[in-house]
Parts: sequence; structure tokens; C-alpha cells
Amino acid sequence: MKKQGATFRDFIANIRAEGKMVELKKPTSLKLELAGVMAAFDGQPVYTERVKETPGARVAGNVFCTRELICEYLGITRDELIPKIASAINHPSEPELVDAKDAPVLEVDAPVDLSKLPIPFHAEKDGGPYFSSAVVIAKDKELGQNCSFHRMMVIGKDRVVVRILHRHLEEFIKRAGGELDVAFVVGAPINFLLASACSVELGKDETTIANSLAQLRVVRLESGIEVPADAEFVFEGKITRELADEGMFVDLTETYDIVRKQQVMKITRIRHRRDPIWHVLLPGALEHKILMGMPREPTIFNEVSNVAPCTGVNITPGGCSWLHAVVGIKKKHANDGKRAIAAAFAGHKSLKHVVIVDDDIDIYNPASVEWAIATRLQADKGVVILSGQKGSSLDPSADPHTCATSKMGIDATRPLVAHGKNFEKAEWMKVRKEDYV
Repeated sequence: MKKQGATFRDFIANIRAEGKMVELKKPTSLKLELAGVMAAFDGQPVYTERVKETPGARVAGNVFCTRELICEYLGITRDELIPKIASAINHPSEPELVDAKDAPVLEVDAPVDLSKLPIPFHAEKDGGPYFSSAVVIAKDKELGQNCSFHRMMVIGKDRVVVRILHRHLEEFIKRAGGELDVAFVVGAPINFLLASACSVELGKDETTIANSLAQLRVVRLESGIEVPADAEFVFEGKITRELADEGMFVDLTETYDIVRKQQVMKITRIRHRRDPIWHVLLPGALEHKILMGMPREPTIFNEVSNVAPCTGVNITPGGCSWLHAVVGIKKKHANDGKRAIAAAFAGHKSLKHVVIVDDDIDIYNPASVEWAIATRLQADKGVVILSGQKGSSLDPSADPHTCATSKMGIDATRPLVAHGKNFEKAEWMKVRKEDYV
């Protein structure tokens, strides 16, 4: 278990010491090879100091690629994770503000030259090297701060193209007249990453959610923006009116997203910790899916809890950790399953298919969920199909112009009145296998 408020590098040091991190011995190139290695070890944290283009740079990837690793960092069990994130969203708290002299992220003022950093070129058809683990932090006079993940394609030593579509950051830019001073961090603690991926109302500062997950220290930059004081890197710059092609890029669906005109950010300052660790997040892999999909589970949990006691939510990797979910409920009324379907779609607007199951079903076990569908569902009564719905731009099968899609909900809960049938799942005596062999 890790102490509350542990830093990114603390966690790396701990899992390295515990032998949980694959340490690369062979020098690896940023051009396609590093991503290939990360993919080969997907599900296992990876560390290297042998990147060919940036000798001596410390790089870590697949860091938060399982729920178990995140729970270890936060010092909680798997079943406590989603209720804890939901509670942090509902009960935010102010992080500790520290002086610049006490902020490790400001220790080194580095030259503004992105070519000196271990920024990978991930996939063959990508538009260029990409920041994929960066969280952009912006400030508005009335709305306060906003923290959100944005991929950024490198197009020069001090310029990147930022994918901004339909996020709170877009509203901040509009309110500022089309240009906006921002900062972004790489190598942030997991509580900050999870909070920044949560879907919350405009005007809610994600650092306050992060602080309720685990203690967070922030430092105020000259721009007034507050960033995690213990992050590995902080970049400052301005999102300009200039537009450039952004993409292609592999997204959550493991397919290439299209090329779009997006705004260019000019980077004006780079600071980092001494001997910093670069966080590589492989697009479409488990860490990407966990960090982007799982923070949507608490919003589904909150919505479903308004209509029925919710026992858990799993946005599944097979559904790209974005389009599919399994939701457990403790059924009290005959229509709770149907109501939970509607609530789940309200809790995550990009959700395409959802399965509602009873609390005796393991929502993390596909075979258990399939068993519930096989034994507790009659399709003509328990399947809800919605046509012409607003879907996700990540779904290749949605309408390419409007993102319109069909959605399906499956009520795989057992009826409250059995009518002579037995829907109870048998349980066997619990034994320890090692006692018998």
C-alpha cells in the first residue's frame, strides 16, 4: 500500500523495488520501437534509461495499466475505488498551495526545445511525435481552473497542435477571445490524472477532486495557474489562433482518428524536477483505457444511484474502455433495470451499450456477465434499443458527420417474482487450493 499523496516518482521507485516493473536492457528508439515495446508488455509497467535519441533520459510507461496498481497507489481495495472517486467528485477539497522554492517541478529551468525530450512517435500513420499523458491546465476569471487531458502533436521545437474538440478548454479559449495562456504537466500523480479525466460540470477545479482522492500539493505559476508541485515536468505557453493539421493518431478504439485543423500552442517555458521521469502513455493500450475510461465510472455510479442502489460500474476494455459498461444494482422494484439503463446513458454520454446485472454477478468477469445474460434475459422484454442518439466521435461505426448512433441497454437482472423458476446462482464451499495438492 502507498501513502496518501505519493508522487509519480515515489510510485515508480516502489514498484521497481518490488520487482513489478520491467526494466529494458536494450536501447530503444522513440520512432515506433518504444511504442512497440510498450505494446508487447501491455499490462506490465516498463522503465528504461536507454532511449537512443535522448541518452540518459528516464522513461516510464504502462505505469497505471491495471486497477490493482491504481488501488495500490491510493492504498485501497478494488471495490473501494469507484465509490472513492465518486465521493471525491461530490466532496472536493482545496489542495495545499506551496511556495515556488518548495515545488520540485520548478527545480530546473530547461531550454525550450522539444526535440531534446523523449516524446515518442507511436504508430506508423501518426502525424508526428505525440504528448499523450499531458494534462492541460487553464484559468478563467469567472470559472476558475480547468484540468483536462489533451493529446498534442509536435510540429516544431516550441510548437504543438492541440486536440481541443468539445471540451471545457474550448469554452475557456472562446471566453478569452480565441487565445489563452495555459500550462500542462507530464508525470503527475495518479490522483491528479484521475481527477483530470473525470467528467464534471464547467467551473469545477479538478485539483480539488484530486485532493479529496489523496493529498495534493500545488504551486502557483506567474500566470496564476496552479499546477501539481510534485509533477515531473511543467510546460507553459499560449494556445494561439493559428490552425494546423492534427493527426492521424491512434485513439481508445485502437483505430486511427482522423486529421483535423486544430489550434497551435507556442511553448514559452519548460521546467522540471532534477533527473526527471518522462511518462509515456501508449495510445489505445490498457493504461490509456484505464485513465480515460475508468473516471467515467463514478458519474455513471452517481446517476444510477439516483434510481436504484448501485453496487459497481465497469467500463470494459473490450468496449474500448469508453463505449461499453456493466453496471451492478441491488434490485428493489421491477423496473429498476430499465431505469438503470437510462441513468447509465445519462452518466456517460458516449456510452453505446450497457448491461445491468444483479449484485451477485462479478461485473469484472465477462463470463459471469454472459451467464447473467444467458439465464436472466428475455430479449423481447429486457433489451432497450435507442435510435438516432448522440454518440462518440471515437466510434468508427457512428455517422462520420453527426456522430449519430444506435444505443442498446440490456436488463440482465432476475425478476423479483420468479414464477416457479429459480434464478439463484449456486455458490460452492470456499477452500484453499494449496491445501489439497
